[in-house]
Amino acid sequence: MEESGKKENLKKYIVIALVTFVTFCCCILFFFFIYRYNGFTAYWQKIMGILQPIIMGFIVAYLLNPVMVFLEGHLLKYLRQRRMDEKKAKRMARSLGTIGSILFLLLVIFLLLYMMIPELIRSIQNMTVNLPAEFKEFEQWMESVFNEESQLTEWLKALGIDLTEIGDYMETLLQKQILPQVKTYLSYLASITTGVISALKMLFNFVIGLVIAVYLLIGKETFVGQGKKIVYAVLPSKYGNVVIHTMRITNQMFGGFVSGKILDSVIIGVICYVGLMILGMPYSLLVAVIVGVTNVIPFFGPFIGAVPSFILIALAEPVKGLYFLIFVLALQQVDGNIIGPKILGDSTGLSSFWVVFAILVGGGLFGFMGMLLGVPTFAVIYYLIREAVAYILRRRSLPEETRDYIRMRNVDIETGKLRYEEKE
Repeated sequence: MEESGKKENLKKYIVIALVTFVTFCCCILFFFFIYRYNGFTAYWQKIMGILQPIIMGFIVAYLLNPVMVFLEGHLLKYLRQRRMDEKKAKRMARSLGTIGSILFLLLVIFLLLYMMIPELIRSIQNMTVNLPAEFKEFEQWMESVFNEESQLTEWLKALGIDLTEIGDYMETLLQKQILPQVKTYLSYLASITTGVISALKMLFNFVIGLVIAVYLLIGKETFVGQGKKIVYAVLPSKYGNVVIHTMRITNQMFGGFVSGKILDSVIIGVICYVGLMILGMPYSLLVAVIVGVTNVIPFFGPFIGAVPSFILIALAEPVKGLYFLIFVLALQQVDGNIIGPKILGDSTGLSSFWVVFAILVGGGLFGFMGMLLGVPTFAVIYYLIREAVAYILRRRSLPEETRDYIRMRNVDIETGKLRYEEKE
């Protein structure tokens, strides 16, 4: 009986691993199919444009679900104390909790826009007007740093570095490559009609998405139940159990990671803005927004955000650009060692190598969204494979911990125990 149970568990983990692997492969093949055939790509983009408000609704509902659950729990407790009918109390608590979560989202968006838009407009206007002059000042600063009488020049000459070539190269780079490109990009800012239309369309889809999110939050149990019903109608019960278990793990991984990462990025953006204001950096709010948004991407996010931010600040005040790099490095150390672990905990269970692997593969296949969601997606695959491998090792009476295999040489066939390398 026990042996039969173990075999069933083994089959379950093997099926989970196979289903995950096949699903992942099918997603990749589907992506390349869409990417390769232009006609299908145009048709697919049209469908995704139509479904955009529904997708937004699902994303908003998924992110607001914890807020709604929190409000619903407190409201239900209050209504029960008022001796209200249980069914009526649950219905009212769900409705008020859903409305409260939507209002919370709108309040957050309003406060962000109220604080950001005036400062961003001011920063962009200043950047548009002052950027050519800042390029010229930066060039003059470079010339003063590398003139014949500076201490830095003497050190570089001692190392055999030709300053004339460096100066000529920097001058050519600024005047003939960077500055014309910047002027080209700035000229594009004048043509904002298409951007305004796209923004209005996005706003319209977002409003519809909020309405869809309300329906999803109010009837989430019904939708989940319908999904389970379809799974068990299509698959045998044991395979249906595998799918439901996999979806539960996926929800835990994605929910914890995405929500925690968004909160972490908001905190980092606020701290960055306060720090830049204290240091008197130019374009403080614009840079803080860039750093906060790119911080959503694990591992590479800080470097992606630091590069354009450094360029913006260095063009205005070169010395402060160096101060900014030091500040960002210190901020990311605080985030990586204190803030991030406190918020996210060990939500993925992946080592640094697998995090980098997941980001590179996800980003290479699916762009920004792949970089953002590649880590939790791979974490689910990693978890399922780890569970299957652990069960197989238990069946063979072998240790499950990786450290037990670091110095092993082989397995003794007679005893089934690990043999280790002799210590030097």
